[in-house]
Amino acid sequence: MRVFVTGGSGYLGRAVIEVLTGQDIDVTALARTASSAAVVAGLGATPVQGSLTDTDVLRAAARAADGVLHLGVAYGPDVAAIDMAAADAMADTGAYVHTGGVWVYGDTDGLVDESAPQRPPAITSWRAANETRVLERGGRLVMPGVVYGRSGGLVDQFLATPGRQTGLVPVIGTGTQRWALVHVEDVARLYVLALHAVAGAVYTGVTENVPMADMSQAVATSVGGRVEELPYAVAAARMGPIAEAFSLDQRISSARATAELGWSPTHLDAVDELTKPSVLPTRQSSGW
Repeated sequence: MRVFVTGGSGYLGRAVIEVLTGQDIDVTALARTASSAAVVAGLGATPVQGSLTDTDVLRAAARAADGVLHLGVAYGPDVAAIDMAAADAMADTGAYVHTGGVWVYGDTDGLVDESAPQRPPAITSWRAANETRVLERGGRLVMPGVVYGRSGGLVDQFLATPGRQTGLVPVIGTGTQRWALVHVEDVARLYVLALHAVAGAVYTGVTENVPMADMSQAVATSVGGRVEELPYAVAAARMGPIAEAFSLDQRISSARATAELGWSPTHLDAVDELTKPSVLPTRQSSGW
């Protein structure tokens, strides 16, 4: 089997390539720069030179593969158009898996699954139209929660980095809002399993629903800092539009992925993992 991956040199993409190559799957990966090509090659994938706007490159690479995992995102004012054009170029492959995210469900009223109504914050409101089109064309959709682990992702960027720099780890309000979480290694396995899902399938990737206050305290312990409670307006000024998403209170179930794909996550205690200094080591960072 051959799988083409976009975003392969990124935080999630690296973990996904590791799972694929660990199963002796032949991997090709989009690489925009020489450094990205070196990263994916070092993981055992064959680099394909190009970017998400190079639709001819995407189409050719997808047609040469048995499946596609679209993990890359070109953030900016044209993010929706670029994402849709890329999906259109790759969606006719044997098994196309698109990336979504559980933030589109907004605040949930109790525990919900993939069938819940969507009330997205502004930062993810562009996703709905793209995802509808992908599913209509027979693609599969994986919707991760907030991905953590391996000293990366949003937890590292927005909690640990300011904690290292200032000694203060932010929490929005009192932090009672629950985050839907998933470890990067667990969700990487879910993406690979989704290659074998039926056309039009949708899977949330969440293992825990943990209050933000617990997350921030765990990170503060790991970096030797303390938690700083921020009113929403202050958090929005510091963090930008993502503060609205971080303020969502979500309880998400991934029972469907377990039942239909046999997904069996192994990282089930984010607070314990994030409390350990070895998980979030002190290092220099460019900030938010």
